[in-house]
Amino acid sequence: MKYFKIYLALIAVLLAACEMQELPKSEVSKEAVFNTEAGLELYTNSFYNILPSAQTIYLGDDMSDYIARNSIDQFLTNSYGSNQSSGWSWSNLRNVNFFIANCNSENVPLEVREDYIGLARFFRAFFYFNMVKRFGDVPWISKVPDVEDTELLYAGRDSRTVVMDSILADLDYACTHISKESDPTGSTVTKWVAYALKSRVCLFEGTFRKYHVNQGLQNTANNWFEEAAQAAKYVIDNSPYELNEAGGLDMAYRNLFISPNPVNTEVMLAVVMNQELGILHGANWKYTSPTYGVKSSLTRTFVNTYLTLDGTPFTSKDGYETMIFPEEVKNRDLRLKQTIRLGDYKRIHGGEPVAAPPDFGYVLTGYMPIKWCLDDTYYDLRDYNNNSVSIFRYAEVLLNYAEAKAELGTMTDNDWAITIGALRARAGITGGLSQLPSEVDEYLQSTYFPEINDPVLLEVRRERGIELVMEGFRFHDLIRWRKGELMKINWRGFYVPELDVPIDLNEDGVDDVVFVEEVPSPLPNVPYQFVQISATISGEPNPQRLTNGTFGELTWLDNIPRIWEDKHYFYPIPEQDVLMNPNLGQNPGWD
Repeated sequence: MKYFKIYLALIAVLLAACEMQELPKSEVSKEAVFNTEAGLELYTNSFYNILPSAQTIYLGDDMSDYIARNSIDQFLTNSYGSNQSSGWSWSNLRNVNFFIANCNSENVPLEVREDYIGLARFFRAFFYFNMVKRFGDVPWISKVPDVEDTELLYAGRDSRTVVMDSILADLDYACTHISKESDPTGSTVTKWVAYALKSRVCLFEGTFRKYHVNQGLQNTANNWFEEAAQAAKYVIDNSPYELNEAGGLDMAYRNLFISPNPVNTEVMLAVVMNQELGILHGANWKYTSPTYGVKSSLTRTFVNTYLTLDGTPFTSKDGYETMIFPEEVKNRDLRLKQTIRLGDYKRIHGGEPVAAPPDFGYVLTGYMPIKWCLDDTYYDLRDYNNNSVSIFRYAEVLLNYAEAKAELGTMTDNDWAITIGALRARAGITGGLSQLPSEVDEYLQSTYFPEINDPVLLEVRRERGIELVMEGFRFHDLIRWRKGELMKINWRGFYVPELDVPIDLNEDGVDDVVFVEEVPSPLPNVPYQFVQISATISGEPNPQRLTNGTFGELTWLDNIPRIWEDKHYFYPIPEQDVLMNPNLGQNPGWD
């Protein structure tokens, strides 16, 4: 019944709000919405369209440095231009601004109106934050323009400082006025979600200003770090959230991503599925089916950053470079086994558990994701997944606080213990949980961040990558750190010691794959995977090779270059929108 009412409300809102300047005024319909608290609640349900879909989140890291794909995203090729760009859409903003402008009926108590305006301003901030991340400077519009208001309708873009200051003002209002502090369903915005968004936005802006020195705003970066730290600490000190521990160390992390209902001890806001209404998603289909389209696998370069259980870098082990898959994944940060297939991982087929090593019918590098996948193969067939997909969770707030404090240079041992230490303890790591690190990990530094000499900041960035992998953060993390060149890093897979020798990937006594240069004769009783040495497969270059010809790390698509230039830190304004309003101009490099 709730969903049916929301559906009716959405229709009413769209009729009243979409393309406002083209519709006749209807005082009756406005009164019906804005004169009662029930009307305000129904209207604000439409704002949730601004939030990302489940698919947007679990596919969000498909364009990042640590995901190998079976094809290069067009954005990273020379063929991408403003005629391919998208996202310059403002209908959701008009909807929010219309509500704010009309939420003024004295028939509704002031504190109630302020509560709903706080919710509206949360969504306006969310909308604008995504626009700034994508396009940089954008026009700040805080009212619904009339048809005659050509000055506003055809205005140019406002400066980053104007827009970001306005976003911060919206967030401050939302944090102050949203009264809801709990939602058992995990599907609606609360005060704590507003503070979480503020910590996310302010951390992004602080790092963007610090590292994008060409913007000339680096002297204001610390102000944003302070705001990020304060917002995150408010959640830490006052909210009911904590890191999930249900399921024990082997499942506490994974349970966050496979539960139908959000694990609301930690998950603050989620996209919730409803099987009765056919609201489902296709994460299993994405990560298990060779017919899905874009295949995605984690890279060895990234997997190497997972610590060992004693808290020391895996890459400090002698011979780590040539460890085969079954050996390299042992005694590692327990989030690894809850993120990819390894060891004794099993799937349910026909009601029975079946060993499920990495499957090269899908995986490209050997590191096969399971993070959003349900174990029953029933869900593999199409969009059948009913597990909720988190948008905000407490772990991110901890990471936002830790990074802001590290950037400010004010992180204490206690700050470390309640953030990075707590996350690592949940992952089964025993060492280095209560004291700030004092030594730089040379692998992490040389591979990812050679310009960073602070061991604390390096470890915070390691932790962020691991904890939030495949949740849609990585691309924009690289953007704000000005590390876009990592998008060109070679896609490497696990180590193959020799050709034509089968490998038992999960040590259950059954061989799982053999790497070959040509079709074996006779055919083996194990799946075989081609790698190219000097020949071609069916007359075409094989995108999969070994680094040393007949042995070494798997490589993927090294034969196709990925492009990264300074212009890629922003998407181009779509060509048709610049033609309609030349005052927008175009982002540098995309002319």
